[in-house]
Amino acid sequence: MVELRMKGLLKLAGLNPDLTPHSLRHTHTSLLAEAEATLEQIMQRLGHANDEITRRIYLHITKLKRKEAAQKFSELMRASKNLIRVNNLLTN
Repeated sequence: MVELRMKGLLKLAGLNPDLTPHSLRHTHTSLLAEAEATLEQIMQRLGHANDEITRRIYLHITKLKRKEAAQKFSELMRASKNLIRVNNLLTN
């Protein structure tokens, strides 16, 4: 009943009619993580008693988080190269 009503409203709004309450729950969870909500805060909002379901099923890495991780890795690599150069200067 809820999904059928939701499909009609989505269609009326010009949105993807394949969205479901469950898919919105996944999106909500990922956006909370992207906004840096803690795992405990996310679990509480979802009504989960432990983090297994939250981590395994609901948390998805967004494009923004992938990009941030790649940038952090690049920064670490640059920093480690600089440390190696300094170390080489000090030991030679």
